[in-house]
Amino acid sequence: QTQLFGVLLAAASNFLISVSLNIQKCAHLRLVCRAEPKPCYRSKLWCCGIALLGLAELGTFTAYALAPIALLAPLGSVSVIGSAFISVFFLKKTMRTADILGGTLTITGIYLLVTFAPNVPQELTARQVQNYLVSWPFLVYSILEILIFCILLYFYKRKAVKHIMVLLMMVALLASLTVIAVKAVSSMIALSVKGKMQLTYSIFYIMSVLMATSCAFQVKFLNQAVHLYEATAVVPINFVFFTTSAIISGVIFYREFQSAALLSVFMFLFGCLLSFLGVIIIARNKKEEHLQIPFIDYGHIPGENLTGKIQPDSHCSCYGTLNKEDDLVKRQS
Repeated sequence: QTQLFGVLLAAASNFLISVSLNIQKCAHLRLVCRAEPKPCYRSKLWCCGIALLGLAELGTFTAYALAPIALLAPLGSVSVIGSAFISVFFLKKTMRTADILGGTLTITGIYLLVTFAPNVPQELTARQVQNYLVSWPFLVYSILEILIFCILLYFYKRKAVKHIMVLLMMVALLASLTVIAVKAVSSMIALSVKGKMQLTYSIFYIMSVLMATSCAFQVKFLNQAVHLYEATAVVPINFVFFTTSAIISGVIFYREFQSAALLSVFMFLFGCLLSFLGVIIIARNKKEEHLQIPFIDYGHIPGENLTGKIQPDSHCSCYGTLNKEDDLVKRQS
């Protein structure tokens, strides 16, 4: 019952995340259409979206204390499905055949995940976390992960390689540490609330620092990927990488499939594959929507007597009809 509640809580939280993101986007669209735009934090609709996002993240954090990582990580697909269908009502988008097909595949995959997920004890004490942390499988895994991350970071920093795969692989490596730390911290807090105090152990604070640090760097590289590439490419690749790394970390650190039958493992992996395909189909060929930027009236700019109107180029940071090269030549001359 505890594991089932964790699954339902994680699914509801991921669905709430998609609702929150669509509310925030709706608020931004309304602010852009106003005659006198105001900061987003002064919009009640945007603040409501942020509050829902915080509530959803709290629910996800709590779910990690109740269910295995291998089961919770793939449930992130619920937010992708939810976003695709909710945007039809919030942002008046058109329902596509790909959305229906992808949603069907993802829901089927989630059903298989829940049915064949590992059933392991979820009460993690501080001493258990300490033992897991110094076990030889995790030490080997962490050394390999650090080496791979350092190699990717070298290409990212020294060689200026900012390919989407490099960025999202670094995000996935950091995410594996994040989910390990989140589960440890949330489990120790849950036990402390029940009366079995775990917050006096130093491992609780070590895992808390690891959780905050890995999450911060994860967000940094993910934002870099979103800035350089289309969200339609970032979302499915990040979901596949994150889910895979989270499942591997749960298997190695928490030994979640230690006593699982071979058929259960196969069906679980098949459910993951269906979820991956569903998310990729939903995101595939989904065009990014750009806000309509109105023309600029020179007559409204102080110090300008011109009345001509030009359309800004939405694909570059400069306004006007001159491209960057022409503008640079004129400045030099």
